[in-house]
Amino acid sequence: MKERKVIQVVQGINAVDGAGVHLTRVLSHSTVKAFDPFLMLDSFDSKNPQDYIKGFPMHPHRGIETVTYLIDGLIEHQDSLGNKGAIESGCSQWMTGGSGILHQEMPQACERMLGFQLWLNLPKSEKMTEPKYFEIRKENIPLYKGAGFNVGVISGSYEGVKGAKPHHIQAMILDVVVEPGRSVKIPTAKGETVFAFLIEGQGTVAGTLYKEKSALLFSEGEYIEITADEKPLRFAVFSAPPLNEPVAWGGPIVMNTEAELKQAFADLEDGSFIKQLPQL
Repeated sequence: MKERKVIQVVQGINAVDGAGVHLTRVLSHSTVKAFDPFLMLDSFDSKNPQDYIKGFPMHPHRGIETVTYLIDGLIEHQDSLGNKGAIESGCSQWMTGGSGILHQEMPQACERMLGFQLWLNLPKSEKMTEPKYFEIRKENIPLYKGAGFNVGVISGSYEGVKGAKPHHIQAMILDVVVEPGRSVKIPTAKGETVFAFLIEGQGTVAGTLYKEKSALLFSEGEYIEITADEKPLRFAVFSAPPLNEPVAWGGPIVMNTEAELKQAFADLEDGSFIKQLPQL
């Protein structure tokens, strides 16, 4: 079997978004082509509620899906479909913006806020799909226990253990914990874009040590292998087929052309942005 090699490293940088949320921005505009179909990745890691308590008040999305995963913390959620709920420790929220949705995410003060939010692009043929929202509870994220490591299967599968099945892009998302000095191999599908994000701790790939809060993009191959340093390592693995489509990105809206992007903002202005109203 051919091992995938690291071909690009993106070190997360400090950023402020929403109403004043301090976070680590990992993927963004400059990484769109290489990491296709993964658009943006933000990492949350704070023990100070003032870093995040102002949250992300009501804002629009169109043309993408957002996947939020909390290892620790609590985020209250509300959207224009009428959904209300909370993302708790060990849980994930998968939201399809599709043709247009308004939502807010408000982190609550807690001992530690640790997790990430991923923006996943939608293909041209599904950009204007019906908005959807579903929650993946902790008890619905199966855990594979290996020799010196555990793999939580948020979506996709690992060694026959199956997680949630996405509505659109069939992305695999894994939460991997490795004991100090131990290694883990992750089989990967041919032709897919694969990267790992080091959430806590440092990891070694093919003899090179990589820092915490960095994203490692891999070459083509059949598996990746990562080894923990002298401390435990926690990282996420993301894998999905690339779309190879043009990207027109403006704030919370991602379309294929500038004309579509302009139309989306025009829809926001004239009140026609929301195509799907909540059922009463």
